[in-house]
Amino acid sequence: MTVSNKSAQGADGILGIDFGTSNSAIAWGLPQGKSQLIPLEGDALAMPTAVFYNAEENSTHFGREAITHYLEGTEGRLMRSLKSLLGSPLLMETTVINNQLVNFSDIITTYLTELRKRAAQQLGTAPTRVVMGRPVHFVDDDAERDAQAESSLRQAAEAVGFTDIAFQFEPIAAALDYEQRLTRETTVLVADIGGGTSDFTIVRLGPERMQKTHRADDVLATTGVHIGGTDFDQKLSLGQVMPLLGYGHLGPDSREVPNRVFFELSTWHLINWQYQPKAMAQAKALQTNYTDTRLHDRLMRVLTARYGHHMAHDVEQAKIRCSQTAGDTHIDLSYVETNLTSTLGSTDLHTHLAHLLANTVACARECVQRAGLTNGKPDAIYLTGGSSALRTFQEALQAEFAGVPLVEGDLFGGVASGLVYSRS
Repeated sequence: MTVSNKSAQGADGILGIDFGTSNSAIAWGLPQGKSQLIPLEGDALAMPTAVFYNAEENSTHFGREAITHYLEGTEGRLMRSLKSLLGSPLLMETTVINNQLVNFSDIITTYLTELRKRAAQQLGTAPTRVVMGRPVHFVDDDAERDAQAESSLRQAAEAVGFTDIAFQFEPIAAALDYEQRLTRETTVLVADIGGGTSDFTIVRLGPERMQKTHRADDVLATTGVHIGGTDFDQKLSLGQVMPLLGYGHLGPDSREVPNRVFFELSTWHLINWQYQPKAMAQAKALQTNYTDTRLHDRLMRVLTARYGHHMAHDVEQAKIRCSQTAGDTHIDLSYVETNLTSTLGSTDLHTHLAHLLANTVACARECVQRAGLTNGKPDAIYLTGGSSALRTFQEALQAEFAGVPLVEGDLFGGVASGLVYSRS
């Protein structure tokens, strides 16, 4: 599928890039203020934010292809949750990839370069104008690091070849996408729950307001918290999988096994650090802290075989399955040990995610309070971002805002489309 050049705005058209923690999407501006999502992998309109450096072929793979290579056991290095590096001290550090030192910031640039390349292939022209999505807060309660994060993303966009770069808050972009289908004025709480952040916006939307050039006075409040799908995955991994490796296990002195290795094995962008010689030696030395050494054997098997990302991927997929069905689902860990499995049910979701969900809903409540709505509630709640589909999150939101309808938008493409509308 190729975007028709006849319908595009020419070489000076604008691109909207939703560079997400878990998935990314791109939209292109069309005449009459419309937008069109650009396929990135076959007909898929969203692509996992993943890069795999193939050591066997000295090649680089992206998206689903990157994850497939890793899960099939191809020798190399998988990088995910790249957006989580923005605002982090890690961004300025280097890592070893296929025997070469690589800056983490360059990995982000590599991924954005591929996004622009795929857009150019579809459009027949290399766009130079872009609106980049950004969370309300890259970093909570630290304005300086938050500004540094946006600056780093701008530098990456410039390095890719964009010359006209603007930013828009992701939940506001999602609101502008939702507005396209409204027939009357509506006050909406936009809940954008992504892989790394949860952002909320109270905004007035409607057919007549679409004609306004400036929309700042329609945005009544914004809030955000650094909680998202990868945090949910971490909690589920710690609750369901890491105990099988020794997390929470009491040793001979009735003390728990030191837990740093388990937290890092449950966090996408930290997993690779556990494969370094120093970390491996530290993990091996933990054996004396175990009463049941079988658990330590499993831990070392995971580290030696580099199963960390495999396990994280399996936890993420189990979360999705459990949220979509009423019954239990199983996390198959037979690649670690024959017949090893963990069962995940809806009760487990509620138990492990209760604290994170409470903080996320509190952020939504604060947004509504800041907006000063006369009846204390919005007319509707518009859901976007992949993690907004989590059933336990939706239930928590409905409990907080009883009677307010939930509207599920384009979970993976709505922000990208809205970014284009913000500059139309």
